[in-house]
Amino acid sequence: MTTQQVLLLLLLWMWLPHPCHTEMLFRRTPDLRHKSFGGRASGNDGKAIHRQKRGWMWNQFFLLEEYTGSDYQYVGKLHSDQDKGDGSLKYILSGDGAGTLFIIDEKTGDIHATRRIDREEKAFYTLRAQAINRRTLRPVEPESEFVIKIHDINDNEPTFPEEIYTASVPEMSVVGTSVVQVTATDADDPSYGNSARVIYSILQGQPYFSVEPETGIIRTALPNMNRENREQYQVVIQAKDMGGQMGGLSGTTTVNITLTDVNDNPPRFPQSTVHLRIPESSPVGTAIGSVKATDADTGKNAEVEYRIIDGDGTDMFDIVTQKDTQEGIITVRKPLDYETRRLYTLKVEAENTHVDPRFYYLGPFKDTTIVKISVEDVDEPPIFSRSSYLFEVHEDIELGTIIGTVMARDPDSASSPIRFSLDRHTDLDRIFNIHSGNGSIYTSKPLDREISQWHNLSVIAAEINNPKDTTRVPVYVRILDVNDNAPQFAVFYDTFVCENARAGQLIQTISAVDKDDPLGGQKFFFSLAAVNPNFTVQDNEDNTARILTRRNGFSRHEISTYLLPVVISDNDYPIQSSTGTLTIRVCACDSRGNMQSCNAEALLLPAGLSTGALVAILLCIIILLVIVVLFAALKRQRKKEPLILSKEDIRDNIVSYNDEGGGEEDTQAFDIGTLRNPAAMEDKKLRRDIIPETLFVPRRTPSAPDNTDVRDFINQRLKEHDTDPSAPPYDSLATYAYEGNDSIAESLSSLESGTTEGDQNYDYLREWGPRFNKLAEMYGGGESDKDTS
Repeated sequence: MTTQQVLLLLLLWMWLPHPCHTEMLFRRTPDLRHKSFGGRASGNDGKAIHRQKRGWMWNQFFLLEEYTGSDYQYVGKLHSDQDKGDGSLKYILSGDGAGTLFIIDEKTGDIHATRRIDREEKAFYTLRAQAINRRTLRPVEPESEFVIKIHDINDNEPTFPEEIYTASVPEMSVVGTSVVQVTATDADDPSYGNSARVIYSILQGQPYFSVEPETGIIRTALPNMNRENREQYQVVIQAKDMGGQMGGLSGTTTVNITLTDVNDNPPRFPQSTVHLRIPESSPVGTAIGSVKATDADTGKNAEVEYRIIDGDGTDMFDIVTQKDTQEGIITVRKPLDYETRRLYTLKVEAENTHVDPRFYYLGPFKDTTIVKISVEDVDEPPIFSRSSYLFEVHEDIELGTIIGTVMARDPDSASSPIRFSLDRHTDLDRIFNIHSGNGSIYTSKPLDREISQWHNLSVIAAEINNPKDTTRVPVYVRILDVNDNAPQFAVFYDTFVCENARAGQLIQTISAVDKDDPLGGQKFFFSLAAVNPNFTVQDNEDNTARILTRRNGFSRHEISTYLLPVVISDNDYPIQSSTGTLTIRVCACDSRGNMQSCNAEALLLPAGLSTGALVAILLCIIILLVIVVLFAALKRQRKKEPLILSKEDIRDNIVSYNDEGGGEEDTQAFDIGTLRNPAAMEDKKLRRDIIPETLFVPRRTPSAPDNTDVRDFINQRLKEHDTDPSAPPYDSLATYAYEGNDSIAESLSSLESGTTEGDQNYDYLREWGPRFNKLAEMYGGGESDKDTS
């Protein structure tokens, strides 16, 4: 707390009556006890009732907040008139803060505050006081209530609800225009002194803005503030209590003020003249360039509309306003021609679309500029005299006849010669051709309107000096009709006549068609090529005719078919005619004339087969094929190849013999694989055709040693085959069985045998035991048969 504030508090303390010395006395008033203190009332006894006046006077206590002394702050004193000073009475305090914040001396009745009190937390305290007899503890006076009010001191500065305010005001506003209002609050007591009286002042922002001291309303202080010069302002506002006097507390806030835009600036072109260039070949709608007027305003206040108001090219050019860039885009309105005009002058105006009437005095809100457009020369392609050509020609013209001529010129000043050609994609049949020099189109093949009535051609024109620049033009050729086609029957007629037909009976109505298309329409005439005794033709004169019988008594057994030639002619020039032949069958009919049967029916019926018959024939063929395939397969399985194909075969042939074992067809007694590989037989295996009488542990036998004789024999045969020039070109595999070293019969192979088949003697086979009996019978019997024969 500053020295000035302390002095101010002392002055206030001296001016006000000191509450600390206030005494609340309990004074006896015996002389007034029977004094009437109100209206008179009558009771049962007719005596007057008097109200007894209280025996003590009561006032409020006052206490200053924010006490800074070291001792308890004295509040006041309670005293009863019955207190004799002998200590017989006891004072009791209860209520808000009693015993904690406020304490009382039981003997003297002095009340003290134990700590510093803040009025902003609580402005007053309500307590109750009572005096009782210390010995009897009975109240000598009834309990009474009193209030301790806290006197305010200026201990709170004004505060603003926001540290920074944001506001705006239109530019060019008049002096005194309200911008924003700021309000500060002071927590001090507004009813006591000037502690809460706030005065506003401006610390920063002059001379542009001012503030009303009492309300805090910020207003403009200068006229015609221009946003284009300065847009942002920062204003500092101070709020001070004590009515703004010295010693008051203060608070500040910042207000950021923005000047908003108004349309106070007209658009201006940066240049008085703008030069643009464009090639003469630019198509319509091409953008030439742009012009732009600058406007210091923003937003809608800067929006500009462009228009062409004058010049010699108003009909050749347009201008469009580009909204996003605020530019005027100049475009081509009509085709340009360098040879016709090379320079155009336009007067372009730019005007604001949103004008504020308040600022009309600042001048017209529009501006103009001159735009000069130069047309540049380019090598243009040829130009045809027409946008399209239509030629008509009769279909009977001779080859090489000119049907029409196209013309084109070079638009450039050089006037280069033109070369013409046909786009063959539009004339795939090459019916037409064109003279490359003069553009004459002539026929190269005959025309036929009935095949194609229109031909759509495309003619190409190019400069000889610059063949890349070309121009195309469509040429439509219409083929005119010539009466070159004779009429014919419209359809094929299946005509019959009944055997019971009468003379003059209608049997058929015929019509004709003609590929030609005469201008007057089709008109046909029907007649017979010669007089026919059986039938006649009657022309209906509506391009139809009727076939009538001339007699009766037709019989299909005599003549089954009649041929009737009919002549059909048109009436165009030259007249065309043709003869069509009707085939008339004689048929049997019922009484109503409905055909029942004709002689050709019997010939047609056997010619066809029903679907069921065809399916049956197809199934039979398939079954026969399956039987043939199965028969061939069975026959191939039964066919056996001979063991030796020829005695002259130079390759070795090995014959393997199965052990007969328990019988002639027994092949399961022994595993003959061990004969081919002696090393593979390691364990002694049991026979598979009989049940062994005793079981014994198999004994491992040592493998047979490698036989050098067999190895030498195989190597020798391999060497002979490798060196033999007459050996076949394919590889052959020879298999040799090995009987073992301990065989009694030794080798059974006939290889390297010095004797022939006839010299062999097989009688010794009978001496080897019962296992070789069958072999001895086969070979022994063979020898005997051979000898006997």
